[in-house]
Amino acid sequence: MEELRASDPSWIGGHRLLGRLGAGGMGAVYLGRAADGALAAVKVILPEHAGDADFRVRFRREAEAARRVDSPWAVRVTGSGTEDERPWLATEFVPGPALAEAVARCGPLPAPSVQVLGRLLARALASVHAAGLVHRDVKPGNVLLGADGPRLIDFGVARVTDATALTATDLVVGTPGFLAPEQATGGAVGPAGDVFSLGCLLAYAATGRPPFGSGAVDALLYRTVHEPPDLGGVSDPELSALLGTMLDKDPAARPTAAALDRLIAVDAPNGSIDWLPGDVVRLIADRAATILALPGIDATRAGEPGAPAPARRRLLLLAGAGAVAVAGGGAFAVREWLRDDDAAGSGAGGSEARTWTVGVQADLSGPRAADGRAQERGVRLAVDRFNSRTDKPFGLRVKVLDDRGETAAAVRAAERFARDHDVLAVIGPTDDPATTAVLGTYDEAMLPLVTVSSQQISFAVRSMRSFFQAVPSDVALAYPIRNRLVLRPDVRRLGVLVDRAGGQSAYLTGYFLNRLVVDSTDGTTYPRVVPAGTRDLAPVVADLLAHHSDAFFHAGDPAGAARAARTLAATSYKGPRMAMHSAMGARFLKHAGDAAENWEFVSPCVGATAPAVKQFAAAHRRKYGSAPAPWAAEAYDAAGLVLAALTALARKNRPPARADLVAKIAASSYHGISRDYAFGEGNRLKGQAAHLHGVRGGAFRYLGPLATSKS
Repeated sequence: MEELRASDPSWIGGHRLLGRLGAGGMGAVYLGRAADGALAAVKVILPEHAGDADFRVRFRREAEAARRVDSPWAVRVTGSGTEDERPWLATEFVPGPALAEAVARCGPLPAPSVQVLGRLLARALASVHAAGLVHRDVKPGNVLLGADGPRLIDFGVARVTDATALTATDLVVGTPGFLAPEQATGGAVGPAGDVFSLGCLLAYAATGRPPFGSGAVDALLYRTVHEPPDLGGVSDPELSALLGTMLDKDPAARPTAAALDRLIAVDAPNGSIDWLPGDVVRLIADRAATILALPGIDATRAGEPGAPAPARRRLLLLAGAGAVAVAGGGAFAVREWLRDDDAAGSGAGGSEARTWTVGVQADLSGPRAADGRAQERGVRLAVDRFNSRTDKPFGLRVKVLDDRGETAAAVRAAERFARDHDVLAVIGPTDDPATTAVLGTYDEAMLPLVTVSSQQISFAVRSMRSFFQAVPSDVALAYPIRNRLVLRPDVRRLGVLVDRAGGQSAYLTGYFLNRLVVDSTDGTTYPRVVPAGTRDLAPVVADLLAHHSDAFFHAGDPAGAARAARTLAATSYKGPRMAMHSAMGARFLKHAGDAAENWEFVSPCVGATAPAVKQFAAAHRRKYGSAPAPWAAEAYDAAGLVLAALTALARKNRPPARADLVAKIAASSYHGISRDYAFGEGNRLKGQAAHLHGVRGGAFRYLGPLATSKS
């Protein structure tokens, strides 16, 4: 939760506003306290929309829809002012985490917990449908876990069954990855669509991932319509069968919400939340306990319209960040001892007041430990170089936290950095799941987060103001891959082999490359997708060549790329061949053997032999005794980008505010050793700068930068 801004009202509809819960393009949601002391979530519409007659009609419809739902498992409307100068809607405040946050922090739920959750939410949807409504946006972010059970929230896009859309934007409503096939194709959405969405939500709760993956919207919609859900992580046969029925492509084959209540035998014992795992219960209890720190109803101070007293602002911020929990009459700070190389002297005054801290959050002991260590070394070298300057305006230290590549540990690391006011920016995390899990924490603290290796095309969070994706996404790399493989006179058809063992990034890269070639060139493609674990690729490769593929791209893991290389080498094929950059490494060379020769890779990482990194590589060898590994130079650049922004903002002994540093980085352009850095919409890296590597003489060689043009 954020503190109130000077432009925010202090009272709305008899509610004293205590802080901001969120904001969007249409308005803001505040935490308010009514005269009787009850807390409420108060949605207030922006003035520019309040004068729009059509918008008022839609907002009035939302309020009316929410009032018609009568269920203990759906959030209750406590008041509204749809005809007021600034329209508002108040609902009961549930002081608990969203399901999305609980799964990100604590991991997937066990099967019995998922079944209880499904039964209670089915009852909520049954009430929605009994009121003649369709929710249309059932997703983990719209389910709050309270101390007395879950609540379905947000009826902003609910519609009366068979009602006519008011605007063109209503044609496809919902959240990709959690909507029904009929929604994905813009068709009529009925109660069965909500059941499908609930199935997606429960699959997410059981596995920690949406059943149709994540990433580019068009890819998500395609998989929702045409492919079966991925329920591989659901080991309980009863739950798997239930989800399979709910996720049937045919709306008529799905059970109704009321029928689900009867189908699921497990129920909440005595109305408690003991059916949830202990760490989730503790998270709910801690979140609820922070409400004790909220201010009461006092008159607004003169000169501070709408703002709490200064002492109370801190209580609000602490409660919103979850940094303080009140239990047993005392307060305690939650601390996670991960790895802190430079904890001594943190926050010291005097001569140390000019020493500021840059954080590194990385996987240093998990599946991507090599990448995490490379990034840590890159940041340390950048800080060493900065500290060696005789004219430096301040000193720097590095603080490193190891999240092990685990989402729960990643959240704890992010919370620790967010609470440490000496930390002005963080480089990391190493991979997509950890990054997705921590974005809300960093955004709430407005702590700049710069990642150089999280390449997901999009992240399923509402706000990413402080997040900078300083690396081309896997999908963005499809442009230079297309340029290298297809924009040449000897290639007319690109064979694309997508190996599911490569996960979501492999699928998205192959899918987007296929579309890109067809949509933007006069060439054609022949795509094939093989299930994870496919070992005999000979029939697939033979099929690709039989369809006159004169260029070859493999999207998958290193083992699959090596199998493809050996299989292709056994044929008469002599054309260009390429695999995803994630397949680069000793494993590919070892398993492919002589067949690895002449394979190429388009990578976001510059090579250690590139002329631009000569001095950096020499410094790396002096300090660490080896050439820099992939991602080290990119982390060095990310730290340099942050240090340049810090230097520009340096004033006397005061470190810049985190929010000012966010704004400065967003507006910066920086010439690094691996690429030029500037950020566009959503703080994503502008351009699609990439680097070409190839196997020559049995070893990987850096072949140079690739053109950044999309055309």
